[in-house]
Amino acid sequence: MKSRTTTAAGGAGGRPGGAVPGKGLRAGILDLGDSVMLGLASTAPVYSLAATLGLIVAVNGNYTPLILVLAFVPVLFIAYAFRELNSAMPDCGTTFIWARRAFGPWAGWLGGWGVALAGVVVLANLAQVAGQYLWLLIGDGSLAGNTAVVTATGVVFIAFMTLVNYRGIRLGEHVQRTLTYIQYVSLGIFAVAVILRIAGLTGEAPAGQPFDVEWFNPAGAFADPGAVVHGILLALFIYWGWDTCLAVNEETENPATTPGRGAVISAFVLVAIYVSVALLVMMYASVGTEGIGLANADNQDDVFLAMKDVVLGPWGWLIVVAVLASVLSSTQTTILPTARGTLSMGVHGALPPKFGEVHERNQTPGFSTQVMGAAAVAYYVAMSFLSENLLSDSISSISLFIAFYYALTGFACAWFFRDTLRESARNLWFRGILPLLGALLLTAAFFVSAAQMWDPGYGNTEILGVGGAFVSGVLLLALGVLLAAVCRVLPSTRGYFEGGNGCRQDGNRGTHDAGT
Repeated sequence: MKSRTTTAAGGAGGRPGGAVPGKGLRAGILDLGDSVMLGLASTAPVYSLAATLGLIVAVNGNYTPLILVLAFVPVLFIAYAFRELNSAMPDCGTTFIWARRAFGPWAGWLGGWGVALAGVVVLANLAQVAGQYLWLLIGDGSLAGNTAVVTATGVVFIAFMTLVNYRGIRLGEHVQRTLTYIQYVSLGIFAVAVILRIAGLTGEAPAGQPFDVEWFNPAGAFADPGAVVHGILLALFIYWGWDTCLAVNEETENPATTPGRGAVISAFVLVAIYVSVALLVMMYASVGTEGIGLANADNQDDVFLAMKDVVLGPWGWLIVVAVLASVLSSTQTTILPTARGTLSMGVHGALPPKFGEVHERNQTPGFSTQVMGAAAVAYYVAMSFLSENLLSDSISSISLFIAFYYALTGFACAWFFRDTLRESARNLWFRGILPLLGALLLTAAFFVSAAQMWDPGYGNTEILGVGGAFVSGVLLLALGVLLAAVCRVLPSTRGYFEGGNGCRQDGNRGTHDAGT
């Protein structure tokens, strides 16, 4: 394959990023609309709301809409960090390459590990949910409780989405668009039905509650600061996933600008969806603990399932389809950034050369995509049959991985652009203050989450007197340090750690590190 490089624009007052390696990906195939769609789909918004809203309501009650807005703040600040770093270095390695350029090879390697780790672990969760929801639609739904059947179904879903990503970005975009339409049309029908019932135009009057501006009153919410912190931690990570559109930056039109805009736009659209849907279901179902009330412990695993038959009647299966489509679309878009992250690590010499290979015909990270799919399947199957409770707790630890690499990105942005911050007020805020604040907030979230997970009563398992979620999270993060140490001594990757420019020559393509 012919060598290709692109030049990264440094942006207003920015430090130029230099030449970006041409990895062989299909350049310019995605536009801004595709970028936003990928950012939205990756978060699985319907499933995220269904699985999290009841938990937040149980802690924060009527202040839930405000909590969703507050949790969005650090996410938005980090989205600006992603945008600004991408303007200088539009490399599909994202956090890996940015952290390396800011802090050195070890920080870069561990940042890439954080992205890959979060992706592999969440794929296990998505596969399990997809398997359960598919069988809820078939027959009497009893097979949704069969571990072997659900696990086998989840494996098939991961394998299928891995194949879709392997075959090409355009095929993946078509599949993604179809799933996104199904997801949002179904959610839209559900929302309209709720509005009609609130307005008294159909069905019986809801046993809900009228809208109250007090729901957005910080003074009232912060009367219990502990509840606010707990609620924000629950809400913070339902926004995770919009950064997928940055991982496909080299396949997007105007890679230095379009993906960053897509990230910020998708983040704003997400908060609008979350807050508006939360308001509607609160007004319809109330935050009570009885019946379809959102604080009812029986409904907390999925508040939409509890409401579907009351709101949609015989069409209640639509909301099951919406959650299934949400999970499947997120499965596909989760493989995208993990595979491209390890592709970039392979190209820059941080992983063995095989990871840097791009399928010549499909123009996708062939080997990296297969490895990510296989790793997700292996992890899911092993954890499912070892202990479903341990699987659940390891999934809970994802918040640690996300907070780690998001915070690292925020710190990298402030440090990388430090010499340009005085050039304009825009640079000071969007490249310095806001990314740094976001990084500090997420660092705090990391340690608070870790402290909560330490409690043996936090999740479903206890290991040596410590919560299983904490042990899982720490061991998986520590595994990254061990793997980095191995790569430090391997002949094929040692050069990356020795301060070289990550250059790798092969028979077909020459590459060099962005901005070196």
